[in-house]
Amino acid sequence: MLSKMQKALIALLSVIILFLGFVIVRIGFKPISTVKVAAIPAGEYDPAVWGQHYPLQYESYKKMYEMSPSPTGYGGSVKVQKSEAQSELFANFRGMPFSEDYAEERGHVYSLEDLRDSKRISKASKGACISCKTPYVEQFYQESGWGYANKPLKELLDRAKHPVSCASCHDPETMSLRVIAPAFIDAQERRGIDMSKATREEMRTYVCAQCHDEYYFEPGTSRVVLPWDKGMRPEEMYAYYAEKPNGFTQDWQHPDSKATILKAQHPDYETYMTGTHGKAGVTCADCHMPFMRKSGQKYTSHNITSPVKNLDSSCSPCHSQGSAWLLERVKTMQDQTWQLQHNAGQTVARAHEAVKKAGDSANVDQVELAKARELVRKAQWMWDFVAAESSMGFHNTDQSMATLGQANELAHQAIEAANRAAGIKVL
Repeated sequence: MLSKMQKALIALLSVIILFLGFVIVRIGFKPISTVKVAAIPAGEYDPAVWGQHYPLQYESYKKMYEMSPSPTGYGGSVKVQKSEAQSELFANFRGMPFSEDYAEERGHVYSLEDLRDSKRISKASKGACISCKTPYVEQFYQESGWGYANKPLKELLDRAKHPVSCASCHDPETMSLRVIAPAFIDAQERRGIDMSKATREEMRTYVCAQCHDEYYFEPGTSRVVLPWDKGMRPEEMYAYYAEKPNGFTQDWQHPDSKATILKAQHPDYETYMTGTHGKAGVTCADCHMPFMRKSGQKYTSHNITSPVKNLDSSCSPCHSQGSAWLLERVKTMQDQTWQLQHNAGQTVARAHEAVKKAGDSANVDQVELAKARELVRKAQWMWDFVAAESSMGFHNTDQSMATLGQANELAHQAIEAANRAAGIKVL
């Protein structure tokens, strides 16, 4: 008969053996090899050259050429016009290029191709438009500082041979993560953040944040500016814009309501930073560039896409509920955000129409009309802040839903103010 002590030791030994067996299976019975750093010449922007030294990363990078929809039905990398599902885009962006071409974003490998093909680009377009489309921006900035932003876009497009790729985020000599977008560096300095002291974990977000954020072009110079001086929440950025920073007052004037409108530009980083994952210290790369294993080697996937396409790799390291539960959870968040976003966008469109009718009325009350225009301007900003963001609410569901609620209410207030301006009794 075994004693209680012997039974306990046997049980403990069994647990240890099971654990070791689990670890061996997880690593594929092979030790994880270390990736050797290969020095790449400075100014080498061809990802294929980098791929000669980092084949696993490069093979995953090329997977971004494979266009596919998101499993939840939102986002994805298929180039479709967003107006197909949101007819309100035509009304809300009337008078500016987004009403003509508002295509779903594709992967980084298509950044230059999609820029060249965009109907929003014209002969008058400035070099600032290329800021986040290619690692060549490093070279352009080294040559002429912010002067590159005011050069003709075509001139820079002719020189840029490669899209967003390895050199956009990695130092070619050390492979350390780096930021080359000058607007992001400028914005961080204004916030009191020294980029030279950023940790590796912080850089795993910063390399994405340098492009996935809201910005505007400084009048006259076309310098790219990120509006974070008062904070990153939509109402804080709206307050920043209200002070006409650097002489910037609007992206365009809506031809119907005559309101001066701001166009939000994919505020992904700002939304994520105030959300659950951002506050918990989860980096962008943790979800969008999960660790993978092949032939005993652990590497970071450079197929930068929606995490719901790789739930096991992207989410399971932290969440144990299973891929089916996770997918359903994400889809529920996005379904609810989409419904409120769609409703708010339609209300904003009606507000533009109401303000136009008021403006066309005889003996219109100019004070009330000015209020209506300010209200529709703010309503559109709140709606567009969520609509232009890439996660359909997932990065920060609470904030997104609250922001859309504000957009809907502000649009209704704009309609009421417009009716008062026109002398129409508001019940």
